[in-house]
Amino acid sequence: MRYLVRCSTVMAIIVLFVGCGSFLAKDEPGYLARVGENYLYREDVAKLLAKGISKEDSASFVTNYINNWASKQLLLEKAKINLPEEKLAEYDVLVTDYRTDLYTRAYKEALVQQGGDTVISSSQLNGFYEREKENFKLKEKIVKLRFVELPTQFLNKDDVISKLKRFKKNDIAYLDSIGVQFKKLNFNDSIWVSATRIIEEIPPLTFENASKHLKKSQFFEMEDANGVYLAKVTDVLDINDVAPLSFIEPTIKQVLLSRRKLDYLRKLETEIIDEAIKEKEFEVYEQGE
Repeated sequence: MRYLVRCSTVMAIIVLFVGCGSFLAKDEPGYLARVGENYLYREDVAKLLAKGISKEDSASFVTNYINNWASKQLLLEKAKINLPEEKLAEYDVLVTDYRTDLYTRAYKEALVQQGGDTVISSSQLNGFYEREKENFKLKEKIVKLRFVELPTQFLNKDDVISKLKRFKKNDIAYLDSIGVQFKKLNFNDSIWVSATRIIEEIPPLTFENASKHLKKSQFFEMEDANGVYLAKVTDVLDINDVAPLSFIEPTIKQVLLSRRKLDYLRKLETEIIDEAIKEKEFEVYEQGE
């Protein structure tokens, strides 16, 4: 109970302290609050305030921040007093390890960005793909197709169907010229697209009926309350077929870059150790029996 009373008193003093107004004035002390030997400094809070914030919002933000800070400090002090010594020692090790990992990870990332090569050539992509292609089996159907979505009352649907099927140079020019009347369109039938993506774009198409409509050289027409969907499938690859390079190129690039990054970091760590040994900054002592 005495602890709760003391906490309430501290909080009240803090709120009054902040409520005085000019908590960021230069002639005021450099800190806003104290809990034991720990101080919350004015400059640490000032940099958190958004530019243009009103005086009322600023005072409210600082009040809440100070109260949260004080609560954490008080709980931390109580934890240090009441937790077993072995538990505190365990946590200290974890905190030290985390800080070390955080610093070294940030430093390594900075070095990789400065010195790492991020260019993957076509020969590297092709070479990796040819060596590993059996590991790139498709987990879902992928399709090449062209399609348009028409408004439900579109007048020249038959013309669009015939030209979308034939798709000669003059047909493409015609479809392009009236493309602003379509709700959606995709004329690039050289790109592989996942069946999931197609189903998202054509709502009447579902996983249940996809096998009926997504066949090579198939043309299909579907309709719902939102529009009419016309599509011409030009090619299909099924589950467990080897994925084409163009479809998995981003994945291969990421794999190659990750491997290159790991190799770079291993080399970096070796060089750092070698240099430290050479400069006599690092020694390993013989272990006793």
